[in-house]
Amino acid sequence: MPKPPVSESDPSGLASDAFMRFLRQQATALGFVKLGIAPAIEISGFSNLAKWVDAGYAGQMTYIADRLDAYRHPSGVLEGCQSVIALAYPYPATPVIDQSELSKGAGKIARYASTGNDYHDVIHPKLKCLCKTIRRWKPESKARGVVDTAPMMERQFAELAGIGWRGKNTLLLNKELGSYFFIACVLTDVELPTDSPHHTSHCGTCTACLDACPTDAFVGPGVLDATRCISYLTIEHRGAIDEKLHEGIGDWVFGCDVCQEVCPWNRKPARHRGSNNPLPSELPLRTLSLSSALGETEESFRRKYRKTALWRTRLAGIQRNARIVIRNQVAESLRDSQHPK
Repeated sequence: MPKPPVSESDPSGLASDAFMRFLRQQATALGFVKLGIAPAIEISGFSNLAKWVDAGYAGQMTYIADRLDAYRHPSGVLEGCQSVIALAYPYPATPVIDQSELSKGAGKIARYASTGNDYHDVIHPKLKCLCKTIRRWKPESKARGVVDTAPMMERQFAELAGIGWRGKNTLLLNKELGSYFFIACVLTDVELPTDSPHHTSHCGTCTACLDACPTDAFVGPGVLDATRCISYLTIEHRGAIDEKLHEGIGDWVFGCDVCQEVCPWNRKPARHRGSNNPLPSELPLRTLSLSSALGETEESFRRKYRKTALWRTRLAGIQRNARIVIRNQVAESLRDSQHPK
C-alpha cells in the first residue's frame, strides 16, 4: 500500500491558528471529511460505560472491562494528553444489496468491510502523517493516532469536537454525512484551540433504528445490548450463537447495516455515492459466497482474508455464520414456495 502524501511545507514556527489551518488542509488531502478539536477531559459518558459493562451488555468483549479505567481520560492512552483531534473518514455507502445476489447463495457483508481492505491499515498511516506534522510543529511534543483499538471513547470525543451527535442507535450522526464514516482520533500533549461541542440531537421522535433491529438489540434509545447485536454476534462473539437469535441474523454473514440503512439521515443520494465510494463492481467483499466460505481451509482463508476486516472473525466464525445464513435462506425459500406472492 503506497504511503499517504505528506505536505512539503514546514509547519514549524506557525502560530496556533495558522497551524490548525495547515493541519486541516493536510487532513482533507488525506481523505478525512471532518476534523474537530476537543479538550482532553474526563468524559461525562464514562459512568454510563461502566454501567453498560456491569449490566453485561459487552458480552465477550472483556477487553473493555479489563481496561475500563483507561477509558476515563485520554491520558490513559497518551500520558499528558491535552487535546483530542477527532476525525471522520468515509466508508463505502453503496446501495442496498440486491436480493438476486442473495438468492444465489451469498451472504451480506457490512458496508465498511466491502472494499476488501482492513480500515485500520488504511487509516493508521494517515494518522501517522498527522502525528508527524504535529511533532514537526512542536518537536518536543507527543502525538498518537488511534482508530478503535485503544481504550478511547471516540464517539463521545467526536461529539465534544463538534463532528456530530450520538443517535439512538449509539452511532455518531452528522447532517452532511449521515453515519457512514469511521471515527479516528489523534491525541497530543499540545493544547490546541477547541471547537464547539455538538450539544443538540436531530433524531427527534424518530425510532426507525430501534424498531428495525432484527434481534431487538436496543434496550432503549442510545443503549445497545451487544449480546443481541448482529454485528457483535457475527464478528466478536466466539463459539455457538443462541439459536433464538439465528432467524434475526437473516442474510448477514459479517456485520450488519440495518440500523444505518433505515436512518433518515442516510437517505440522501450523497450518502450512497461520492469520491470515496466505489461502484458495487469494485467492492470485492460486498457479499460472500456461502459455499466457498464453507470450503475454505485455514491456509486458504489466511491467504485471502488476512488483510481484510473478515480476519477479525477467523475462519471458524465465518463458517459458523455461513451455516446460520444458509439455514435462514433455506427456510425463507420454503416459506416462499408454500406462500407464493
